[in-house]
Amino acid sequence: VHEGPQVISHYGFGRAHTEMKEGMITSNEPGLYRTGQWGVRIENLVLNQSAYKTEFGEFLRFETLTLCPIDTRCIDVALLTETERAWLNSYHAEVRERLSPYVTGEAKDWLLKRTMAI
Repeated sequence: VHEGPQVISHYGFGRAHTEMKEGMITSNEPGLYRTGQWGVRIENLVLNQSAYKTEFGEFLRFETLTLCPIDTRCIDVALLTETERAWLNSYHAEVRERLSPYVTGEAKDWLLKRTMAI
């Protein structure tokens, strides 16, 4: 998944850029790579939505469009902060709530297991 023409990246600074606007779909791709060792990236598509306006202009927020559980079997929970754990549990609650009406049987069992709070 790659976004464009808008970009959220330190690589984008100093170049001509496209302003992010309401209605654009952007990829949110936080990741960490250790050269020669390993890397991890989580990719979701997000919809830019109007959040509020202030004297400084209009601010946007993201609505996550790609709803898929994050595999917690790959996470050392002891390394998470309380804020990170809360975010992951909140994300999984949303995934479970929004997808569970559309699946049954083994698929629903899998979804419920993979979105359990940690």
